[in-house]
Amino acid sequence: MKRTLTILCILNCLSVCIRAELRLPAIIGDHMVLQQGQQNRIWGWDSPGTKLTVTIDGQMHTAEASAEGKWVVTLESLPVNAEPTVMTIEGSSRREIRDILVGEVWMCSGQSNMGFSLGGDWKGDVEALASRHPNLRLISVPQVGTQDLKDDFNGAWESATPENCRGFSAVGFFYGRYLHEILGVPVGLIDNAWGGSAAEAWVRRDTMEKEERFKALMDGWREREVQLGSAETRANYEKAMAEWKGAAEKARAENKPVPGQPSNPDQLLSGNSRPGNIFGGVLHPTLGYGIKGVIWYQGESNAGRAWEYAQLFPFMIEQWRAEWNQGDFPFYWVQLADFMPEKPDPGESAWAELREAQTKAMVLPNTGQAVIIDLGEGNDIHPKNKYDVAARLARWALARDYGLNLECQSPTFQAMRIEGNKAILTFDHLGGGLRTVDIKDVMGFAICGEDRTWHWAEAEIKGDNTIEAWSDTVAAPVALRYAWADNPRCNVYSKNGLPLTPFRTDDFPMITEPK
Repeated sequence: MKRTLTILCILNCLSVCIRAELRLPAIIGDHMVLQQGQQNRIWGWDSPGTKLTVTIDGQMHTAEASAEGKWVVTLESLPVNAEPTVMTIEGSSRREIRDILVGEVWMCSGQSNMGFSLGGDWKGDVEALASRHPNLRLISVPQVGTQDLKDDFNGAWESATPENCRGFSAVGFFYGRYLHEILGVPVGLIDNAWGGSAAEAWVRRDTMEKEERFKALMDGWREREVQLGSAETRANYEKAMAEWKGAAEKARAENKPVPGQPSNPDQLLSGNSRPGNIFGGVLHPTLGYGIKGVIWYQGESNAGRAWEYAQLFPFMIEQWRAEWNQGDFPFYWVQLADFMPEKPDPGESAWAELREAQTKAMVLPNTGQAVIIDLGEGNDIHPKNKYDVAARLARWALARDYGLNLECQSPTFQAMRIEGNKAILTFDHLGGGLRTVDIKDVMGFAICGEDRTWHWAEAEIKGDNTIEAWSDTVAAPVALRYAWADNPRCNVYSKNGLPLTPFRTDDFPMITEPK
C-alpha cells in the first residue's frame, strides 16, 4: 500500500511538471510572419492559473492560463519589418520565438489543384532553383480529418529554399512570391490544401446542422455514418479484406495485376468529404492567427452538386470570416479550368454550372475570381501551368489590397437585348476592350429559341464592349450561353489578356438541381 501511494505521488508530480511546461501551437514559432497593420492573437497553454507575459518590439502583454490551461494575448498593430525580431514569453517557463518578420500572411486552401506542388509545374524545376527567398516563409498543415476540434498540428515555419519549395503548393508559392517581390515585404504562406476535398468538410459541422438549406446533405451524411459505423459494415469489410488478401497473393504468384483493395469504412469517416472533418483537423488549429486573406482553388469534388454549391460556397466564406473575427478579409478563388473531352454539340454541363456558382459568390464583399477557362488540360484534371493561375490571383490582391493600377477582373456579361434574330450582348470589366485569341472568328457562343434547343452561334465583336451573336437556324432567340461546357472551345479575351467569364443569360433548370 505504501509503495502504491509513493508511485501515485511520483506520477502526480510528473503530471504537474508536464502540465507546467509552457507550450505553443505550431503556427506560432521561429521564422513566422506576423500580419502587419492589424492586431494579432498569440496563444498557447500552461498550468491553470499561471500568469504569463508576452514581450515583442516594446510591447508587453499579460494573460492568465484558464482552468483548461489556455491563454491568449492580443498584440497591437506592428509595422512591416524585414529585420528579424524576437518574442519572449514567460510563464511557468521561458520561451524565445526567434527570427520573426512582419509582413503579409495568406492562407492557401482548397483541394488538389491548390495542393499541386511546385515540383509538378511545367517549369517547376527551374522555378525551384530560383526560389531562395529568406523573407518568404512557408508552413504546411498536415491532412487530419476529424469531427473533434484539434488545437495543434505537426509543422513549422521555414524560409523558402530550392529544396523545401518543391513540395509546397505551386499556386500558393507563385502567388506569395509575386507579392514578396512586387511589394518588397516579407510574406508568410500557410498551405492547408487537401486533394479531393469537398467544400462541406471545410465548415464547422454544427453551423451546417442549423441550416435548413443543407438538410438533405446532412441527413444523408448521418445515415451514412450510422451505416459505416455498424457491426455489419465492419464484418463485411473484414470478410472482403480476407478474400482480397488471398486473391492478391494468388495474383502475385501468377505474375498478374493485383486487384484493388476494399475500401475501409474508417477512411470515409476520417476523410476529406465528411462535413466538418477538415475544419476540425486542419483549419481549427490555425483559427485566429492573423492573416491578410485567403486564396482558394476547389470545386471539382462538388461539381456534381453545383446547385447546392451556389449556396454552400458563399456560406463557407462567411463562416470563415466569422470564425476569424477580423472582418471581411479578402477571399480570392480560382474558377474551374477546362477539362474532359470537347463535345461537338452545345448542351448542358455540370462543370459549367459549378463555374456559374463560383461567379455568383462574387456578390460577397472583398472577393475575386481568377478565370482560367483557357489554362486547363482536357485529359488531366490537374493542369500543370500554375504560374499563370497564380498571376491572375495576384492581380486581385495587388489591385484591390495593395493599390496597384492593374486590371484584375475578367470581362463579365452585363446585359442582353434581342433585335430580330440577333442577340446583342454588352460586357463590363473590359480591360481596354474585347478581342479574340488564336483565330479572328469568335468561338464559344450557343443560342436557342423557345424550344430550348441549343445551336452554335456565329458572333462578332462590335466596338469595345459589345458582341452580336446569331444562328440562321434560330429565327427568334431567347437565350445565349458562352463557354458553357466541361471543356469549351472559346477565345474571347480582354485586351489585357484576361478571358471572358463563362456565362448564360437563361434561368433554365440546372441539371445538378435536386429532383
